[in-house]
Amino acid sequence: MSLRRRTVLTMGALAGAAATSLPLTAVPAAAEEGKGSTVPRGFGDPESGVRPKFRWWWPDALVNTREITDEIGSIAAAGFGGVEIAAVTHSLSQQIDAQRYGWGTPAWTAAVEAALRAAKRHDVVVDLTVGPAWPAAVPSITPDSTAAAKELAHGQAVVAPGETYSGPLPAAVSEASEDVTVQRPLLVQAVRVATGSSAGAVPVVLDQSSVTDLTSAVRGSTLTWTAPDDGSWLIVAYWERGSGQRPEGPAHTAPLSYVVDHFSDAGTGAVTGFWEKHILTPEIRSLLRDVGGALFEDSIELETDATLWTPKLPAEFERRKGYSLLPYLATVVEKKEKPVFSFGPAVDKPVRSDVMDVITELYIEHHLRPLQNWAHTLGLKLRIQPYGLETDAIYKAAILDIPEGESLGFKNLDDFRCLAGGRDMGGRLVLSNEAGGVANGAYSTTWSATLKKLVIQYAAGVNQAVFHGFAYADAPGAAWPGFAAFSPYRGGAGYGEAWGPRQPTWQHADIVADCLARIQQVLQTGVNRVDVGVLRQKGYAGSGLGAPWFTGDGVPVGWTHTFLSPRLLDLPSAVVRNGRFAPDGPSCKALVVDGDVMSGREHTLQLDVARRLVAYADAGLAIILIGNWSDAHVPGMPAAADDNTRLRELLVELQKRPTVHTVADRPNVPDAIEALGLRRDVEYAQSSMLLHAHRRDDDADYFFFANDAVSKKGSTGSRIRHDVTLTGHVRGAVPHLLDPWTGSVTPLAAYTRTEDGRIRLTVDLAPGAVSIVRLSRPTGGVFAQHVTATHADEVVTADGRTFEVRAAAAGVYRTTFDNGRSVNAVVRMVPAPFALESWKLDVEDWQPGSKATETVRVRHQLSLPDGLLPWSQIIGLEDVSGVGTYRAAFTLGEEWTEGTGARLELGEVCDTFRIRVNGRDLPPADQVTRVVDLGSRLRQGSNTVEVEVATTLLNRLRVADAPVFGAATRQAYGLLGPVRVVPYGTATVHA
Repeated sequence: MSLRRRTVLTMGALAGAAATSLPLTAVPAAAEEGKGSTVPRGFGDPESGVRPKFRWWWPDALVNTREITDEIGSIAAAGFGGVEIAAVTHSLSQQIDAQRYGWGTPAWTAAVEAALRAAKRHDVVVDLTVGPAWPAAVPSITPDSTAAAKELAHGQAVVAPGETYSGPLPAAVSEASEDVTVQRPLLVQAVRVATGSSAGAVPVVLDQSSVTDLTSAVRGSTLTWTAPDDGSWLIVAYWERGSGQRPEGPAHTAPLSYVVDHFSDAGTGAVTGFWEKHILTPEIRSLLRDVGGALFEDSIELETDATLWTPKLPAEFERRKGYSLLPYLATVVEKKEKPVFSFGPAVDKPVRSDVMDVITELYIEHHLRPLQNWAHTLGLKLRIQPYGLETDAIYKAAILDIPEGESLGFKNLDDFRCLAGGRDMGGRLVLSNEAGGVANGAYSTTWSATLKKLVIQYAAGVNQAVFHGFAYADAPGAAWPGFAAFSPYRGGAGYGEAWGPRQPTWQHADIVADCLARIQQVLQTGVNRVDVGVLRQKGYAGSGLGAPWFTGDGVPVGWTHTFLSPRLLDLPSAVVRNGRFAPDGPSCKALVVDGDVMSGREHTLQLDVARRLVAYADAGLAIILIGNWSDAHVPGMPAAADDNTRLRELLVELQKRPTVHTVADRPNVPDAIEALGLRRDVEYAQSSMLLHAHRRDDDADYFFFANDAVSKKGSTGSRIRHDVTLTGHVRGAVPHLLDPWTGSVTPLAAYTRTEDGRIRLTVDLAPGAVSIVRLSRPTGGVFAQHVTATHADEVVTADGRTFEVRAAAAGVYRTTFDNGRSVNAVVRMVPAPFALESWKLDVEDWQPGSKATETVRVRHQLSLPDGLLPWSQIIGLEDVSGVGTYRAAFTLGEEWTEGTGARLELGEVCDTFRIRVNGRDLPPADQVTRVVDLGSRLRQGSNTVEVEVATTLLNRLRVADAPVFGAATRQAYGLLGPVRVVPYGTATVHA
């Protein structure tokens, strides 16, 4: 039999009642060295630009040039393609000398230069964070500086009916930061407390029509004013001042850094000016042209106990919205992120909506775009996490070179889909992900658990992972195994994971990195295709709110969706052609319009959006309108008295269009789908676990499938097996399976083609597993024929002419080809499956050395004649972490013939592993499914199987650093099994 890499595919119900399903599962085959299918350029060994990255945590500039160089080399050797240098010191128990080693000092620039030089030698891309930790901050300003982040505090005094207030302006109720020295009164107002409310209520309901500007009555810092006798009144003083916010963590600089105003040119100019003066040496500028990737800024975590503010907001608000904010200012006042006052929902909602709309525009115009333009002058892209405020993050994702989400902070996959919608409409390629962050996961996070979370995020539009993180080796006060930015944290284990060579699993990290690089290469090919666009009135991201019907009911049958904000409709991509919205981008078949989910599903819609929807419908786009919109109104304050009337008229016109279908509520969406004749690109029966993404370029369609093993609460996932119908755009396309673990690309032997040219196959995935199918035109005579049905367990092919059937039992198996020809194949005796139960175990025990970064390796050798046990249950290994090599020997008799193959099933393993059979390394194995096709590697007579398993460090740290990790439960390390050899018999047939 041929020893070339083979591909397995299922046929499911298509094969008929008498036929057996053929699994599409990516079962990595142990192909012989020097043989295998031709791999398209790049997939086997992707370039650094598509490889996963690390957030590289530095203890500010207290780093060693040689160590930096070594760490870059280690990252590159492990198969990762980039780093993001970040000054993060949350875990330090000793203060770093910020004068000598702070962010932005000469020591910092020297270290960055060293990193860039090493990156150039190792073909590693370097991203730079915009400041120390987050948010963006520089040491060249004080809280009182024009460029510093601002807040609006309020003070209030109660005045009884007819009484006179005479005295100083009411002091701010929120204390200013200790570093703030200047507070400027912006405005003083009197306003009556509404009937039914009181000055002690939270919030205090006020009568907006009573607002009286008292600013002109202020003399110096005092005010005299007599209240009318028609109710209780408040005097409200508004104080503008610096927020005094510092970047996260201990002091990174001397003088201290303060967060900049993200809504003004001054704030952004302070950042770029500091870089130009203090960081961008000639060598750094030159090196950035070679290995610079992106300038990075974390999520917009602007914190204040008062109200988020920028000095030009009142003027910009009036210019953009056509009315003054000042008479309504009380409704935007906050204390600890909670409203203090209310004018009632009819005023509060539109004014607050208008304020955040203006904040969005100020952020984009005065921070995002200038910072991006400046980054481009350095040869860098701009990567930002554009959420954290109630602003239009979806639109910001369309502008950014690289938008980014996060696995820790995002609530579900729809949070990623929000950013993906902006990315795709903006014509951007990458949606990055701060991946792998786990609360309380320090030194206990496994790669297998990390992968199971990450692959479903890939299905939601993510196509770049920046892992959280890789820690520089050492820092003051760090305990073994060295510095980790977030461990210990507040007395506990902290956030994981600090990947790197101080972790036993690092020696297998290249397996993971290569797999993810191949997935990311595919998911950065062409453009993302989505079935349905969901229009949101507000473009927030990170809310966790899903799409109507599609999230809960549509995804489980194959529908894909993305989210759009109104601003996206102004982009050049927002056109309709051939009934598709954004045909050169996501190419949505329909738009869905529901009420504003951020505001109780209110029927709000912008006038210009309604006009565009009418135009889209006239151009043939299907639109699903949910609910009764007879009460529709524009968001924010109407610009004209008849805006709401005109909006309702437009919606009536919209619903007259033949491509528009209105349903009463979300459960009725399928009625609209049927009425509009919509069909998804990927169809399958109900599945709560199967997720997919679809990419398309000129030559092929790529379908990424993942088994969602983690997002369902209380579920560890189960195997899924579904018939799937795929719609590609290349006429006569044939399917290949792209294996991300081995890099192989192989033709699928068995599938059917529907009458309209679609491909039908069956996806069979273990929890957390993935498969990638490419539909492309035939080349080089491959795919002369394919199998449409078989009674065998599997059928594989290397060339489309010769096929190998496989079966677990002897017998005659009938296989039918697409030309109608049926062939019988005889599979002779097949040995029974058997377990490997007797093992030798050699353990390399990692223990603390004399220094924080020194690890002592102690060897333990033992026998496990009665079966496998977790290390935590083996005397002497209970608190051991490290690397274990398992060896089992067994003998195969005469029943093992040339036509016998086998799979090796490892069962449970914690954590990463490599396999050797008969002294030869196997190709990288799927670290999630832990099943390997051995092909013909086993032989009559003596055989050996060796499995090298690497663990986390938790069990050792439980005793080595008990105050931090001692309360944790031991992890069940090692090869846990059951380990089985599952033989199969083979026979060759010809089409």
